[in-house]
Amino acid sequence: MAKRTPNVLLAASSLQPGMGGISRVARLMARVLAEEAAVGRLNVRAVTLADSAGPLDLPFPVRSSGGSRVRFVTQAMWSGLSCSHVIYDAAPLAQTQSLPPLRFKRSLTFVHGIEVWEKAPPKYISAAARMTQLLVNSEFTRRKAQALHGCFERARLCWLATEEDDLPAPALPVSDRPPTVLIVGRLVGDRPKGHRELIACWPRVTAVVPGATLNIIGDGPDRSALEALAKQSAAASRIVFEGFVPESRLAEQYARARVYAMPSRGEGFGLVYVEAMRHGLPVIGSIHDAAPEVIVGGQTGYAVDQDDSEALGDVLIRLLRDASHAEKLGEAGRQRWHECFRYSAFKSRFTALLEEFLA
Repeated sequence: MAKRTPNVLLAASSLQPGMGGISRVARLMARVLAEEAAVGRLNVRAVTLADSAGPLDLPFPVRSSGGSRVRFVTQAMWSGLSCSHVIYDAAPLAQTQSLPPLRFKRSLTFVHGIEVWEKAPPKYISAAARMTQLLVNSEFTRRKAQALHGCFERARLCWLATEEDDLPAPALPVSDRPPTVLIVGRLVGDRPKGHRELIACWPRVTAVVPGATLNIIGDGPDRSALEALAKQSAAASRIVFEGFVPESRLAEQYARARVYAMPSRGEGFGLVYVEAMRHGLPVIGSIHDAAPEVIVGGQTGYAVDQDDSEALGDVLIRLLRDASHAEKLGEAGRQRWHECFRYSAFKSRFTALLEEFLA
């Protein structure tokens, strides 16, 4: 009997570029699925929640819900009539799996971190537990979710990656750039990424490294509070809020920085770390989340202890004063990106797990 080709439904929050971290994960999976479909290993179609129109760069049918959850669920259920497998980009959407005709299909969801950590709605945990297969973006995410809720021990690790395989265009060497520290991320108070800690240590940094600039990229509900905090700083003139910058222009910001710093306490993985590594920047994260899985301490950057009030300032000063050391770490980070965090590396990891899921 001929083997039946799997019919895969990808249920995603968004497949449009520049829509955030989960969207980038969905696009990574969509690209692998499209390449597998192109060689006849599976058939694929997608439904998306947030998109108002299907992206034009995916070679399979996409039904877009325009932000309507009712429309998304209806489209997912309708598509479920003809699918054999369902892949979700996050646990919140995986709740749909409890509805007919999806209930008895093989199912997979990616787990990212905050949605299954503290204060996670029980319905998200139940949705994850219902899946045939769970993928986590880091061992940190898996361990923390398992400790809090159980049912995550079986989750399989699949590190994330950039959507690119190529290096960015050559830029000014890190050692020749001005002493600028870059942070890119949403300014959201309940998901602190280290903005306050960077602002707090900046007077000490500028006292040792005159002209050092903290460049803050991003927008969000905590922006006004952070700007007020920066205005009170003795180094206020050296703290710049750029606001939202389109993804197409972010490369310019990386090309002007000497160090990337995001000493967060809540990263399940940290895609921006690998993007900074791709651009040849040394990266600073913290020991309190998944950053040490991405950053090799002392080789590609540093993971600092935020409970040590001096640690962040110390490493910033060292990297800004010693440009050659910063460049050495940045080059090692670029090599680590090439080996572990470019699209081809993700494809290899995800394809192996996908084969198990579809078997």
